[in-house]
Amino acid sequence: MDETFGKAYKLCSQKAIAAIFEQKQSVKQFPFVMHYAPMELPTDKSFQVVISAPKRIFRKAHDRNRIKRLMKEVFRKNKLILEEKLTTNQQQMALFLVYTNKEEMDYSLLLRKMESLLLKFTNEL
Repeated sequence: MDETFGKAYKLCSQKAIAAIFEQKQSVKQFPFVMHYAPMELPTDKSFQVVISAPKRIFRKAHDRNRIKRLMKEVFRKNKLILEEKLTTNQQQMALFLVYTNKEEMDYSLLLRKMESLLLKFTNEL
């Protein structure tokens, strides 16, 4: 299946991001916290996501960028779990994904953690 992660999957709307935090719904699976809100999106995709690494934890930009690159990759590899569930329910979600660990973790471990986060999230729906 399609494992691309292009512009259509990225959430850029400030109003949508604010709406995510107003609803205060989240799923946690260390080292990730995913805030979400069901809403109508301007694309035909079933979800759009913002990926974040806090400046408070990772002071240097190159550290934040590396963490975000890893997060994008593990999300891209596991997005089919989420996409299948949302398309069968005909829902659209806005997601905000935050990395909470104080240091970078191994890629294979992040891959497993992201998979368990998305499974936990789909079971909550």
